[in-house]
Amino acid sequence: MWGSVIFLLLSLILLIAILLLSCFRDRTTAALGHLGGRIRRRLRFWLYLPQGGSERPQLICKPSTLAHYLLQHCGSLGRPCTPDWPSLDPDLQTLCSLVWPLAGSEIDFARDHLQLQDGGIVALDWAVGVTIQNWKATGPSSSSSPPVLIIIPNSWGRLTPHVLGLCRLALEQGFYPVVFHRRGQGGCPLATPSVQQFGDPSDLMKAVSYIRFRHPSAALLAVSEGSGSGLLLSYLGECGSSSYLTCAACISPVFRGQQWFESPLPWLYRWALLLYQKLNLCRYSTALSEAMDADRLFSCTSLQQFEELQFCTGGTAKQSPLNWESYWERNEPLRDADEVAVPVLCLCSWDDPIRGDPRTTLPLELFETSPFFLLALTHWGGHCGFQKESGHGDSSTHFWSQAVLMEYFRVVAEFFRAEERRSQGRGPPPRRRTSTLLPRRRRGTLQRDPPATDDIFNWHRSYTR
Repeated sequence: MWGSVIFLLLSLILLIAILLLSCFRDRTTAALGHLGGRIRRRLRFWLYLPQGGSERPQLICKPSTLAHYLLQHCGSLGRPCTPDWPSLDPDLQTLCSLVWPLAGSEIDFARDHLQLQDGGIVALDWAVGVTIQNWKATGPSSSSSPPVLIIIPNSWGRLTPHVLGLCRLALEQGFYPVVFHRRGQGGCPLATPSVQQFGDPSDLMKAVSYIRFRHPSAALLAVSEGSGSGLLLSYLGECGSSSYLTCAACISPVFRGQQWFESPLPWLYRWALLLYQKLNLCRYSTALSEAMDADRLFSCTSLQQFEELQFCTGGTAKQSPLNWESYWERNEPLRDADEVAVPVLCLCSWDDPIRGDPRTTLPLELFETSPFFLLALTHWGGHCGFQKESGHGDSSTHFWSQAVLMEYFRVVAEFFRAEERRSQGRGPPPRRRTSTLLPRRRRGTLQRDPPATDDIFNWHRSYTR
């Protein structure tokens, strides 16, 4: 709790400083007149767009029937992602998506604690309703089998306003969102003297199996935010065609984990991320001392050192067989990219201040050769920002990325339906899908499914905000 409060206060201080700087820039622009503003915007456009082009996002993918169908029917991918000034600033967009409160609404969650075989605990927060200005709407009934949207936050476990806004929009459009929390994150207790490695999908596999067990007739979708994409991409690669997912999406993903940890972040982001993670783990310092040097862990000054001290023998992690290089052989997000068997849409921007230069951080060759990976590359958006220009598009959300994801899930569902009808007309009918991906706009109270048997899962539900 205190970690979130301190992180919020520090971010607000930085936000005020950026706004003051923006006001100064606005006065300068006013003095130069409308022409000066246009020139400055063009200069910013050229700085972040060395390849040139229009303001519409660029879709980079291997030519395929699915890609052609998305270009024809997913209108959000063809609309510009251009926020108003001063939101055009990438740092301001990033901070707004991380700390700006969800105005006028509050998401109601029901929590499942899932105990794993080694005694570790992960949490699943089911979005069961939204309260908007003293008016409460409940989520879809479990009997209607709505598609379940699994949301994976960033690797440091912060539930950002961008994620909360995505939960709200998914509820409004008939989906059933559930947020996956790793061990020791999001209020989930740390029951083992170790936390989850950056790209280790074993806990997520158990969570997805549990979700499948409780909702066997629902289609499963997944979306990740920022560094949390390392976990989702690892899961998709290791599971392949057995992932249980119909399709997935990544918002500002980190594709090359080792490179990201070894590259220095701007000092403010590095300091804020380190501080948040230390405050989140400091309550478990005594237990963690059994597996690592806790004193050195809480005094380190870089993200690379923080990761290495937890998991690698090169740091001070006790009883660990891994060094820094072998750790990333097991945790790189794209180590099994060739095994991915479901469509994955990745939303990235040129001006992302956390991921880094797209020329070196984006695996463009993967999107050009794999039929399952699609990249929507925007000119502006920051890190998980993607704010829309005021008065443009859907008024229910001011994040361009959220509108794109909801439409993307629907279009992919329509594509699979059309392919099934076409296959049934040409030959033997394919194996029947267990459910449809298209959500039904039905409202009702949340109903519990029969509890899982003890020999499969041990779980406990508690109601939280």
